[in-house]
Amino acid sequence: MSLDLAVVARQIGAADTGVLALEARPAVQRGLAEKQEQRQKKPEFTAEQRSTMVGDKQFERRWENKSMYDLYYWPTPNGWKISMLLEELEAPYNPISVNILKGEQFSPEFLKLNPNHKIPVLVDPDGPDGKPFSLFESGAILLYLAEKHGRFFAETKRDKYEVLTWVMFQMGNVGPFFGQANHFNRYAPEDVPYAKERYTNEANRLLGVMDKRLTSAGGWLATGQYTVADMACFGWVRDYGKDRETLEPFPAVCAWFDTIAARPATERAVAVMASDRKAPTEMDDEARSIMFGDKQYTRR
Repeated sequence: MSLDLAVVARQIGAADTGVLALEARPAVQRGLAEKQEQRQKKPEFTAEQRSTMVGDKQFERRWENKSMYDLYYWPTPNGWKISMLLEELEAPYNPISVNILKGEQFSPEFLKLNPNHKIPVLVDPDGPDGKPFSLFESGAILLYLAEKHGRFFAETKRDKYEVLTWVMFQMGNVGPFFGQANHFNRYAPEDVPYAKERYTNEANRLLGVMDKRLTSAGGWLATGQYTVADMACFGWVRDYGKDRETLEPFPAVCAWFDTIAARPATERAVAVMASDRKAPTEMDDEARSIMFGDKQYTRR
């Protein structure tokens, strides 16, 4: 069937004529004028409505969201473990500063969350029974989140215990000995050669263990893929290996470290409150007392 363009043109012209005739009627003209006036009039919003539409309330994070975790945090190797996992999971969380240099970890409010006055602490508003659930110890938090979200852990019982083995390796070895090596090499108020040698040697021995494992296990500590075991160790290696030459004798560790450091989630995680972190030389006497002196060891 061919299309007669002349006929179509006449039909369109007739339709246009009908519309123009309709718009010419007085009642229709009044209605169009009223609508035009309404469009030009500025809407009258209250301050509350403006804040909701285009102000602070529009852009504020919704901490009341039931899926939002509260993370009581300070930028340390143990804190980084949890921010790394939450960023990898893309799980919404509210990082709450607990300034351990000012003694905020000793406040009655924080001690209710962790009687051991250490960060991190995680509060899940939607816990295992649907009620708020609080837990401390970074290793426990890692495993809780990984199991809850079903990621960065394991799918089989064999893999589960392989991951757990290397998480416990960090908690029982890497954390304590890297921490002591850091303390005596960077924070101790006096030079203690025996302590420096002992803990540095042990830290380097542990790096050797990791290097051998990474070489033989596909570049990751457990199950041949990136898991919470790697996240657990990364922050401690980052802190101990501030000077790159510390890690250079361990090429597999260097490659593993660089791979994790380049992940966007890791970059976001270590940036949380990064500007609040202090170098040893920036710590005053009060901070040293809180971290390593009388205020740290006061019974509470």
